Amino acid sequence: MKKPVLVVMAAGMGSRYGGLKQIDAVGSCGEAILDYSLYDARQAGFEKAVIIIKEAIREDFMEIVGKRLENSRMEIVYAYQELHKLPEGYAVPEGRVKPWGTCHAVLCAKDAIDGAPFAVINADDYYGKDAFKVMHSYLSDLSPADEGKYCMVGYALGNTVTEHGSVARGVCQVSKEGYLTDIVERTQIEKYDSGIHFTTDNGATWEDLSFDTVVSMNMWGFTPGFLEATVAGFPEFLDNQVPENPMKAEYLLPRTVDQYMKAGKATVKVLRSADKWYGVTYAADKPIVVAALKGFTEEGKYPDGLWK
Repeated sequence: MKKPVLVVMAAGMGSRYGGLKQIDAVGSCGEAILDYSLYDARQAGFEKAVIIIKEAIREDFMEIVGKRLENSRMEIVYAYQELHKLPEGYAVPEGRVKPWGTCHAVLCAKDAIDGAPFAVINADDYYGKDAFKVMHSYLSDLSPADEGKYCMVGYALGNTVTEHGSVARGVCQVSKEGYLTDIVERTQIEKYDSGIHFTTDNGATWEDLSFDTVVSMNMWGFTPGFLEATVAGFPEFLDNQVPENPMKAEYLLPRTVDQYMKAGKATVKVLRSADKWYGVTYAADKPIVVAALKGFTEEGKYPDGLWK
């Protein structure tokens, strides 16, 4: 097996946040959350990162973030997620602007991943140092005979919610042996006075979730064959789901992984993290993230200026 590669998804629209949160400064020297993830990943042993962006933000991204990352001591490669990147014979539905989802993002990075086992993260989520350590260790121990043995880092739901609105999380069921048995993407999870709940009907009804419910934050680890299987499955998604929801249907990692598991094509080891998630789903989240990272710096977890 080749050395593990880190794939960073930074092509999201940031509609709830109100801007390009992938490049918004949260560190003392202008660093974005992405910088902290890459710093933690490098410390954990990752030597190469593939960053997925859109052509529309390329110039700003390179100017604001790319220059800093030249000092990251990592090989940084860029891939581009665009709506028009579809299999031959398919076209973008008229009026659609929403990206095709996280699976499509990873497919756009296929050539840059170049047959290596790889981890996938969101650019705008702070995962914590331990997550990168356990992920790199797992991927580094894989052999060609381990094809289909995926992993994910699981968090306690209570450590991943915001005070400022709803979040989307993959709600997981985990076996006693520590393997994922089921994952359901809940797109509207909210914290309230006495707990956490979710709705599937725009708030008409709600169902509670416990604080220690295991959730996915889209930190996955995959063997190289995942990409080939997902390329093959993309036309099925376009044929079956897009006609029903042409403006918003998405080819999502949690749903795809769940299908592979239930078809007996993959297993997913759940690597647990007790770290607290920080992210900027909403603009009001930013001061909390800034304060947390400042505290980590004062504690000595990070240098004051990651890439100095």
